[in-house]
Amino acid sequence: MRIFSLLVAALALCSAPLHAERVRDIGTFQGVRSNQLTGYGIVVGLDGTGDDTLDYLTQAMKGVSGRMGLQLPPGVNPGLKNAAAVMVTADLPAFSKPGQRIDITVSAIGKAKSLRGGALILTPMYGADGQIYAMAQGNLAVGGLGIAARDGSQLSVNIPTTGRIAEGATVERAVNTGFDKAPVLRYNLNTADFLTAQRVRDAINLRYPGMASAEDAVTVALRMPDGADTRASMLAAIEMINVSPAEAAAKVIVNSRTGTVVINSAVRLSPAAVSHGKLTVRIDEKSRVTQPAPFSNGRTAVTPSSNISAEEEKAHVALLKNGASLSKIVDALNLLGVTPSDLVAILEALKEAGALKAEMVVI
Repeated sequence: MRIFSLLVAALALCSAPLHAERVRDIGTFQGVRSNQLTGYGIVVGLDGTGDDTLDYLTQAMKGVSGRMGLQLPPGVNPGLKNAAAVMVTADLPAFSKPGQRIDITVSAIGKAKSLRGGALILTPMYGADGQIYAMAQGNLAVGGLGIAARDGSQLSVNIPTTGRIAEGATVERAVNTGFDKAPVLRYNLNTADFLTAQRVRDAINLRYPGMASAEDAVTVALRMPDGADTRASMLAAIEMINVSPAEAAAKVIVNSRTGTVVINSAVRLSPAAVSHGKLTVRIDEKSRVTQPAPFSNGRTAVTPSSNISAEEEKAHVALLKNGASLSKIVDALNLLGVTPSDLVAILEALKEAGALKAEMVVI
């Protein structure tokens, strides 16, 4: 009897009783989030592995050399095998202040073979509003390695065209979150659910009467007094409040590429009978060689010989009673001895028959 280890693991996880979660673990406060920064820069100091044929790299280098007081003659394009055009990305954490440093990621955008040993020239980093929020510069740490021989053979370990600079950017501008002055702060759940939103509202009002009101299945509005210090203290206490989230909606998740099937504990079945069997048809093709009699002037002939057989496994019938739980479903499927691909077909048939009370999601 086959045992679906994945389903049994899901049973062990999903059938456990619900436990309380901290408010900070099931949602976030609006505005208290990171912001993405991007920039276009140049990495120099490479050992002949840069972009020597990119026009926009050449133009950028002319601009950099012009800021340093060196003007290249018109029509002169320097060979830049030791430089590479890169995109610089970073996440600006919430409440970051000017002078603080953040990590950055540097990725080649052209034909550079490796960024190992390179240094990023001073690069402005922009937010979604087009404003400069940080300046990046520093030596790259590259975990990959790329080597090319004269005969064209190459060896690559990991990805040598991407590197990181720890604390490689300095914050120049703070993001205004309105944390200390906004009349209402909003708390957003990670997963929309009306019951969970109501439970969060009630738990906060139990601690601070009249503060919270649920706006929809995601948002709980908090009316708080002015002042950053007061609000910080109140939000620190609210984040640690324990709330029992509502049970997840009944879902069956099917990964069509790997055959993985996950059923959560909320899935229930109406009365149904499932029969599963297999028909195996086997065709064996052989060639038979016929030799002519001696001195008969005949020819050697090859004739095909086919053997067809069919075998049908004995089918089992599993009865699923009304309101069958996840454990009953697993037992019934194990009784049938189905494979993951067969399991998907059975679940789809149960859904079509109206016996499966769950949403099927195919990924």
